[in-house]
Amino acid sequence: MTADKIQKILVVGAGAMGSQIAMVCALAGYQVTLQDVSNESLLKAKDALQGHMKRRVEKGRLTQAQVDEAFARLTFADNLEQVAREADFVIEAIIEKLDVKRELFSELDRLTPAHAILATNSSTIVSSKVADATKRPDRVCNMHFFNPALVMELVEVVRNPHTSQETVDTTIELTRKIGKIPIVLQKEISGFVANRILGAMMDEAVSLYEQGIASVEDIDLACLKALNHPIGPFALMDLTGIDVNYYVRMQRMEETGNPEAGPKKAVIEKFEKGELGRKTGKGWYDYTNSSQNTGRTAPAAVGAKEGQA
Repeated sequence: MTADKIQKILVVGAGAMGSQIAMVCALAGYQVTLQDVSNESLLKAKDALQGHMKRRVEKGRLTQAQVDEAFARLTFADNLEQVAREADFVIEAIIEKLDVKRELFSELDRLTPAHAILATNSSTIVSSKVADATKRPDRVCNMHFFNPALVMELVEVVRNPHTSQETVDTTIELTRKIGKIPIVLQKEISGFVANRILGAMMDEAVSLYEQGIASVEDIDLACLKALNHPIGPFALMDLTGIDVNYYVRMQRMEETGNPEAGPKKAVIEKFEKGELGRKTGKGWYDYTNSSQNTGRTAPAAVGAKEGQA
């Protein structure tokens, strides 16, 4: 199947990534369904997208007509079986747990048309680990967007040993059609390109903090002002979710058998406390804006980044 034959896109998982990927595709003119088993998640996704689009209209980046047309093309659904049957291209963006993803890909293989490409947004779980749960491993690949998907331009397209060249070409062309810039990884590796580089920086940042070398705020400030990064590593972890860092490191530890590849002690402590970042109101920084707050307050850089979406 070629990209010009893609008419209907299904995005599975209505979290921050899935919902924004769905809107990116709808803005590009595709008929899109955002599916999640949780109606609450779907409602939150719709509210969040309305907020993002409202800010874009206010800033003159989009017209109200463009936003209305995009929402008219975007459907929210909780029943996978009903919406999967007409999908030409599926992008999975659910929790980073292999067994859950394998179960989903098996279902998608059963429900979707034979020509449909099944892509995972995961940067932790390579597609070969879910491809063999289907009868179409040649039509399975990674299509990794970056957070926030409405803003970030790059998409990593990763082939597994069974992915056909047609699937790679179609995914690359779709990436361009939705206004993103693709890079292609010819071999699978956990973390891919950007996140392996970023992960090394995050590990070093947490290590410096755990050793008492510098505070969270000062480490972030060093990255902002000395390295000219748009956001510090701790603020970025809060933005993407500390649980994501935790699950990524747990997956890598399981893959390598090396305990050193697992999450840092400070990350484990945050995860176990449920302090996962912006989505829980507290992570490395505090986002509650309470007058009684005595912890770290959210840095201005995070607010500036969020305001782009």
